[in-house]
Amino acid sequence: MTSTSTNTSTRPGAKPDIQLIEQNGEVTLSIGGEQAMQAWERDLMWASADLLCEYGQDFYEVGLGLGLSALRIAQNPATRRHTVLELFDEVEDLFRAKHPQVPENLTVERGDFFRRIFELPSESIDGMFFDPALDMEVWTDAELWARTMPEVVRVLRPGGVFIPFFSTKPELRWQYTPHFRSIRVERHPYTAYDTTEYTHGTSGDAYIQCFLKD
Repeated sequence: MTSTSTNTSTRPGAKPDIQLIEQNGEVTLSIGGEQAMQAWERDLMWASADLLCEYGQDFYEVGLGLGLSALRIAQNPATRRHTVLELFDEVEDLFRAKHPQVPENLTVERGDFFRRIFELPSESIDGMFFDPALDMEVWTDAELWARTMPEVVRVLRPGGVFIPFFSTKPELRWQYTPHFRSIRVERHPYTAYDTTEYTHGTSGDAYIQCFLKD
């Protein structure tokens, strides 16, 4: 599921407590007691979605979260097909309770990305938006990323893109950089909630990184 945090306590296969918390004007998707995603991220999610949609018409997203990017991608006039892979039933249930009607070109599937990526057909999508909630142990597993990212490149069509969730640090993510020669970076201002725990400060600049397959 989606997260902008690298501190999320959820690993693939776990069954954490999942809640949508709405209080004091703030909306938070909580997974395992951690802030997985918050509604203030909307503009950054939309910017990421719009950037993705510049590169084709068939897209894949890892992590549903609040559905901000999923709906934005599906509603883009350029989009023919958008598939979202979500690990937890509860996350999709919360999303559909808020959005009982979704675009016809939007499909939500259940599965673990680190298994599913090996099953996807080669050169089958124009772009992937990547925003799962993973444990720090997963994010720092160099061998896992070395196995996984070549598969991501494989499923992208030539000229396709891989866009991970935004960063509030001005640095390229080591998990992805060895696998792409061209990287497009956009800087956007952001203001988080005062209670947000997963950003480097509650305001400043966020960086959207777009990795292009040659």
